Amino acid sequence: MVTNALSNHKTGEFPRKGNPNPISAQNRTCTFPLNPKYAGKAKWIREPGVALNGVKFEPGTAEVVECETGENYRVEAFQDIINLGLDFNNAHVQPTGAYHYHGAPSFLIENFDSVEDLMHLGFAHDGFPIYYSKKGKYKPSYKVLAGNREGEDCVYENPKETIDVAVGGHHDGTFTSDFEYIEGSGDLDEFNGITINGNYLYVVTNEFPYVSRCLMGEVKEQSGRGGEGRPNRGQRNGKPSFKELFQMMDLNNDKRISKSEAKGHLKEQFKSIDTNNDEYLSKEELEKGRSNNQRTQGKQPQGRRN
Repeated sequence: MVTNALSNHKTGEFPRKGNPNPISAQNRTCTFPLNPKYAGKAKWIREPGVALNGVKFEPGTAEVVECETGENYRVEAFQDIINLGLDFNNAHVQPTGAYHYHGAPSFLIENFDSVEDLMHLGFAHDGFPIYYSKKGKYKPSYKVLAGNREGEDCVYENPKETIDVAVGGHHDGTFTSDFEYIEGSGDLDEFNGITINGNYLYVVTNEFPYVSRCLMGEVKEQSGRGGEGRPNRGQRNGKPSFKELFQMMDLNNDKRISKSEAKGHLKEQFKSIDTNNDEYLSKEELEKGRSNNQRTQGKQPQGRRN
């Protein structure tokens, strides 16, 4: 796909309150596998895919609330604490001028009025298609956590302002960690995907996670997948920090990761990291395991020099 990333539909006026960036043409070439391969292991990616009109999907944000007591919370695009300047397409503009969708693109969907239900919106970078159900037929398997958040003296900062944020109280969807995946509670898997007639596809939904944050197929790294443009404290290049990953998996907030909470490579390596064999991973065990892994990766095999 060769694209200037300018939408083929109406957008909000930019710059606007909460988003000071004007829309500008981009110069992008994206490649997608013609025969996508389902890997079975999720890979986190900031930009999961691109709509058919060349505008990218980027559901996460770069915004983080940090607390003096050590907690940090990744802010979702759809919330009432921080105005991110989203328009009626659930989109806004990065400092580079790149217009991008955080959720279902309303006016792009209107272009498919003749489609009865499932409409093809775009492609994920692993080659699997991205669809939207006009009837809302396919529901995500995420639910808001029970209980209350923890954290005191919490602030959100950007180059123009500092906002005191009260994170205490029940989970309401303001932060990514407010949600937990409950297998079988909806129609879609953990990555908003589903197999229909033998074909795997991703579904953009009106509920969290809106657009998948991970890809299940083999994906080739490409340049030009810029993020929100401003790394925040607790984030580097859009990828969750160690604290954020721990918090995302610690669903019951007991400061440790159980077997059922562990995901991906952590789940595969659970036994070797659980050095005291209590079937829980503490932050100390995780840090030690990560350090050992980094040292192992840093060793060059005998007879080879890179």
